[in-house]
Amino acid sequence: MSHRNAPLTPTGRLRLARCVVDDGWPLRRAAERFQVSHTTAARWAGRYRQLGEAGMQDRSSRPHHQPRRTPPAIETQVVRLATRCGIAASTAHRILVRHGLPALAACDRATGEPVRCYERSRPGELVHIDVKKLGRIPDGGGHRTQGRPEGRRNRTGTGYAYLHTALDDHTRLAYTEDLPDETAATCAGFLTRATAWFATHGITIERVLTDNAWAYTKTTWRQTCHQLGISPRSRSEGDRRCPVEAVRSVRGGSVPGAPGRLGHRSLNCRGRSVPITATR
Repeated sequence: MSHRNAPLTPTGRLRLARCVVDDGWPLRRAAERFQVSHTTAARWAGRYRQLGEAGMQDRSSRPHHQPRRTPPAIETQVVRLATRCGIAASTAHRILVRHGLPALAACDRATGEPVRCYERSRPGELVHIDVKKLGRIPDGGGHRTQGRPEGRRNRTGTGYAYLHTALDDHTRLAYTEDLPDETAATCAGFLTRATAWFATHGITIERVLTDNAWAYTKTTWRQTCHQLGISPRSRSEGDRRCPVEAVRSVRGGSVPGAPGRLGHRSLNCRGRSVPITATR
């Protein structure tokens, strides 16, 4: 497939080739006319002579001959035993892809051992909390879509949205709020509301795991955890396993009550997508 900046599309290649083959143009004149190299003009003219209009389409980059390709017998063995064949993980990956199988999804590619999902044994035993800072998009679009001059005219100073998210490690049930900042007082208030929200779903929070952000190291945060009967933990206290994080891709949408537009996010949990609804 031609990329967006390609000087020749299949239609342009056909026009170039016809100028050379049918109209008798010199290669250098045709190359200059279509702003390509002499070699490129000769390539498409040659393909037109050999294959006609069908030769103007893109070809696969796969080589015609692969003398060092894995023998079919070993491929059959790889399909049955995946990483237990004594060959490189990258080779097993390519074979599985050719046969339409999951690409080592159930095994660690480096060790070949089954992947063990990190998950607590009961709801509420551990809740992950994190904050995602997103810039709000002004009405009419920003400079990425409208260009710098128009983007500056649309600039309204809408600021940022701070999405505070609490995610239960066992059930993957998530609670998110769109808040104006990420100070210690705001984080503590979010924890209080999140605790009450999880309680309505029959989940009592025992521990919370956060990163090392400034707000989570303050006395306000620890006092709030103590009042709620929650044990605060951070990854600096020996638990280096990262929590389930939100997918960073931003999709078009809006957050109720928030000025400007903000993309929705979803959590990718153990291979499935769980939508999150932002509330205030």
